[in-house]
Amino acid sequence: MASSSDPDKLMTKADKLTKLSFTRWNADWKSATSLYEQAAVAYRFRKDNEKAKDAFEKASKGQEMISSPWDASKHMESAAALAKELGRWNEVSDFYRRASELCRECGRAQPASDALAKGASALEEKSPEEAIKMYDEACTILEDDGKEQMAFDLYRAAAALYIKMEKYSDAAAFFLRLGSAADKCNAMNSQCKAYLSAIIIYLYAHDFQQAQKCYNDCSEVQAFLNSDQNRCATKLLSAYEEGDAEEIKRIGQSSAFNHLDHVVIRLARKLPTGDLQAIKKAADDGEDSLDEDDLT
Repeated sequence: MASSSDPDKLMTKADKLTKLSFTRWNADWKSATSLYEQAAVAYRFRKDNEKAKDAFEKASKGQEMISSPWDASKHMESAAALAKELGRWNEVSDFYRRASELCRECGRAQPASDALAKGASALEEKSPEEAIKMYDEACTILEDDGKEQMAFDLYRAAAALYIKMEKYSDAAAFFLRLGSAADKCNAMNSQCKAYLSAIIIYLYAHDFQQAQKCYNDCSEVQAFLNSDQNRCATKLLSAYEEGDAEEIKRIGQSSAFNHLDHVVIRLARKLPTGDLQAIKKAADDGEDSLDEDDLT
């Protein structure tokens, strides 16, 4: 009984079962996997995270060898969670990615995406670029499976991380991607909020031209054209064209933005940023050129 409760001995016994010798011509992965699983649980109970991680990794390999990718993916996620506790950030990425691949082998898109999302969330602070890649891949898996609605929170998480990284164009692009996904799901409220969020982000980044283009493009979508979010964007852009800082502040502080994501609300509350007079001048010049056209 002593050996059955000692995880080190369980691991040694399991390792022997997977190695070929003169007396063992076939590896006994089924028995070995059970021992690896027992050892992993025992190590984790002892808070010996390093050994628990290794045991779960071997248990995952064992489940693969006995053609059970679903169980293999669960063990790989356990190993990834322990790698996070240990601060092994490269392993966090590798293990969650492997867990996702194993889920896809079973044809399970949602858990495959979830595994990548867990990895992305774990890596936001330590490796934001890798986290973005994992969020992107997690969204793509759901998009390819026609489950865009399940990806809404992932689009938002990626956009929020991009804002934290001060990569505003990329953040806006993710909100526009959310808007496109919402369109496919007939989730009009989410779609309109996503479009307004993108416009606010462009304005915060001093890119009035891109904000205007985004507004024009999104206004071709009937749902947005008739929405409260469109009316709000119209007022905001008009205030920018008039160079009216007080009006921009008033709109930015209004309750119209309360239902947007917190990261976007914070940006809206800080408007206006950038050179308002330059924007007003460009708008006036544009009007002058239109007037000249009318005279011809």
